[in-house]
Amino acid sequence: MHIPDGYLGPETIVAGWAVTVPVWYRANRKTKKLLSQPKMIPVLAFGAAFSFLVMMLNVPVAGGTTAHAVGAVLIAVIAGPDVACLAVSAALVIQAFFFGDGGILTLGVNVFNMAIVMPYLGFAVYRLISGGSDLQSSRRLYAAAIGAWCGLVAAAFCNSIELGIQPLLHTVNGVAQYCPYSLRTTIPAMVGSHALVVGPIEAAFTIGVFAVLRRQSPELFTAGETAALAPVRRRWLVALIAVFVAAVPLGLLASGGAFAEWDSGEIAKRIGYVPRGLAHLGGHWGGLLPDYGWTGASGVWLYISYIVSAIVGVAVLFAVVWLLVKLRRRAAGAQIALPPSETGSSGGR
Repeated sequence: MHIPDGYLGPETIVAGWAVTVPVWYRANRKTKKLLSQPKMIPVLAFGAAFSFLVMMLNVPVAGGTTAHAVGAVLIAVIAGPDVACLAVSAALVIQAFFFGDGGILTLGVNVFNMAIVMPYLGFAVYRLISGGSDLQSSRRLYAAAIGAWCGLVAAAFCNSIELGIQPLLHTVNGVAQYCPYSLRTTIPAMVGSHALVVGPIEAAFTIGVFAVLRRQSPELFTAGETAALAPVRRRWLVALIAVFVAAVPLGLLASGGAFAEWDSGEIAKRIGYVPRGLAHLGGHWGGLLPDYGWTGASGVWLYISYIVSAIVGVAVLFAVVWLLVKLRRRAAGAQIALPPSETGSSGGR
């Protein structure tokens, strides 16, 4: 679901950023009090790391391609959709810059799909179904699962529209200039695979992780509802992250690349030419550890490099979250320390 550079025209890229930046601003403001608390470090860091690791677990789908879950709705259920938006956005930024997974120019569109549409819509479905039920009720589990499925399929649908409209917007003499696949191809490929294969997987692990955390760390679920966050028992979060790090090599077992995430060489084999946009914009940045590994890795080293990439990604995300919360605390402290004459109006001056 990570759209690389070269698959989208400038109008779609600009539209993605035009929507994403204001939502980032809103989410940042709405979580201002929460993110100024050191207790939020494990919550936000766990969310970002969880989403990052889940997206490394590729599964085979129709057409010899692969797809992956995202985990955005689970984070939204735990800490609210605004925290989920920021957490998944952090994961997507690290993936793009460190591992070349998703484009730099198309980052705004990718964030829109996976960090905005998925958590906000999925959380709305969750709240609608769960109603006022108790946290420990089975209704909450069903609501989380259905919300996760709906959020993922909605994100896949948006992805399919963004890709599928490119031939309508950018075709010269019958030759597509960016993504060459029409809506008749992109919608079945993206929505079908995520609705039938990845969606049930997303729903299943959402139920599993939700069930464990609500029993072992119920204090987590107050993060999105109150600024007075209770101390979080971190051992269960650390244990879950360790399990996912150990499991990420399973993502290498799925053969084939994700739909519409192919490089210029692969797309040339599939359609007989390289679209002009992909030739000009694609492939310029592969990341520090391209494709979650290092050049020439094979055999057991391929799996080792994948695990190393997972550990590096998690470490970077934890460092970014720690720095973000520390800066927020410092800014909050400085604002409180300012005398009234500096924080109030200027009076008659």
